[in-house]
Amino acid sequence: MPPKIEKSPVNTVEVIDSDDDEGGVGLGTTTATTTTRSDALGNIETASHDGIQARQSLAESQSFWKAGAYDVCPTWKPPSDGALLEHARVHPKFLHSNATSHRWAFGAIAELLDNAVDEIHNGATFVKVDKIDIMKDNSPALLFQDDGGGMDPERIRKCMSLGYSSKKSNTTIGQYGNGFKTSTMRLGADVIVFSRATSASRATQSVGLLSYTFLRKTGQDDVIVPMIDFDISCHWAEPIIYSSQDDWSADLKVILEWSPFSSKEELMLQFEDIGPHGTKILIYNLWLNDEGIYELSFDDDDEDIRLRDEANSGSLTKLSKKVAELQSHISYRIRYSLRAYVSILYLRKFTNFSILLRGKPVQQLNIAEELKHSKVIIYRPQLGVGSNEVTVETTVGYIKEAPSVTVSGFNVYHKNRLIRPYWKVTPDGSARGNGVVGVLEANFIEPAHDKQDFERSSLFIRLETKLKQILMDYWKSHCHLMGSQPPNSRVHLHPTQKEPPIQPVGLPAKIRQDSSNGYPGYCEQVTSVDDLGSMSVEKICEENIQLFMRCEEHVQKENKLQQTIEGLEKELKEAKRKCAQLSSYLETRKKQKIMEQSTGKV
Repeated sequence: MPPKIEKSPVNTVEVIDSDDDEGGVGLGTTTATTTTRSDALGNIETASHDGIQARQSLAESQSFWKAGAYDVCPTWKPPSDGALLEHARVHPKFLHSNATSHRWAFGAIAELLDNAVDEIHNGATFVKVDKIDIMKDNSPALLFQDDGGGMDPERIRKCMSLGYSSKKSNTTIGQYGNGFKTSTMRLGADVIVFSRATSASRATQSVGLLSYTFLRKTGQDDVIVPMIDFDISCHWAEPIIYSSQDDWSADLKVILEWSPFSSKEELMLQFEDIGPHGTKILIYNLWLNDEGIYELSFDDDDEDIRLRDEANSGSLTKLSKKVAELQSHISYRIRYSLRAYVSILYLRKFTNFSILLRGKPVQQLNIAEELKHSKVIIYRPQLGVGSNEVTVETTVGYIKEAPSVTVSGFNVYHKNRLIRPYWKVTPDGSARGNGVVGVLEANFIEPAHDKQDFERSSLFIRLETKLKQILMDYWKSHCHLMGSQPPNSRVHLHPTQKEPPIQPVGLPAKIRQDSSNGYPGYCEQVTSVDDLGSMSVEKICEENIQLFMRCEEHVQKENKLQQTIEGLEKELKEAKRKCAQLSSYLETRKKQKIMEQSTGKV
């Protein structure tokens, strides 16, 4: 049967930087460029050979934080006389710089898990995270696979473009349309995507390659993503041709050359375990750390993936009992253990969805359910005029290991996703609040792009102040359960017991007075935190907001003054220039007058 011919101009995605939700490159969409498929991929062999020959001095590195340090000779050519306007180009280096938003590798993995969790409403029942070995060079690769709705040719092109997001639901986690690119490029230099989708009209399967290695070694100055699609409605894979058979073959050739698979048959085998719909993501050429070994460790635990540097930082030969107990707590283990981190990554436990890590399901942990002497506190943030009232439930209590383990802080979630784990709101070095942990879901504040922190706003500052008050109030009223004494309380001795008086020798009166409360070890900074309990929350919030606004006003005034100074300097420079011109003109006129007078006398 001859291949289907469909009239649509796009086959390879040339990534266009856009944050517009409708800016994705899809089927039937033409970009403002006359770059043909032959221009984009037809000369890859020449570019690969000549480009590498001309760039032998490239400082390429397999370490993520050094991978952006390479030079590329300009290859851009202006459009021909009959061409349309050139489209906005995105240099391959942008893929690397864009991925640096993920300082933490587990944060990048969480982004990909979020995409799978968002597919639950499309019928997804699992997401699998595993390590596989590449047969070409026996190197490790990271596998993500789910059985969600999958992506048709249009959706996979939108996924591969920058800044496109169709997620506008109040329950979906992703919102910027940038997570796939930043997360995959943070974990490895290259990623290949296999996706199969079924719609009312037809069933399709697609393959897309985003290869930083390919873009670097062929000297590209634009992000090119080769893609191929198949129509499987008739139960066999028939290529979908958008422009010409040669262009489709060129895409396939690039994918086979730069992916872990050497033949079309090997590519097709990757769809066998996907089912009628789903997506498989394979990240390879994983990044190395500064010591030249893989950043992710797959050998320390066959059922886990670990961050090598974080795991090694705590592996001392001999640990005290207290330190060993602390490092065994989940607040410490989430730094290096993916299984521990994923276990608390989502607030509510899934009912018909599983996260499989290296073949074993992750047991979700609800931190609030693990607390003892827990208490639920209601917080109603003031969002401003015209906003609906929001109620936030904060569960606070002692961890099971208290008081021997002194972990404290709040686990703050946003739309069911953990953003800040064990956020410590008390001063460092303070013993007050030790062992007290809280859990809340704060959907009224916005997370940062890497979803590891929140945007610092007035609402965030109010929340921080409120959490400080919640922690201190709870600790004061419950610390006796852990064998501690609340502040400003005295230990009442039995009448038969007599203690010899302790005379303070050589201490100033001020210090003697301060030490009489029985807590001489507490510094002045901790005392100031204690004073927060006597102040109203509204007053503290109002003062913080006023300080925040005053700071903004001062910044604006400083900018205006700077602009005024620059304007005055320009005026002064212009006045000096005019003065010099007038002086020169007067000097010239004076000389001319003297010459005229001399001529008249003669």
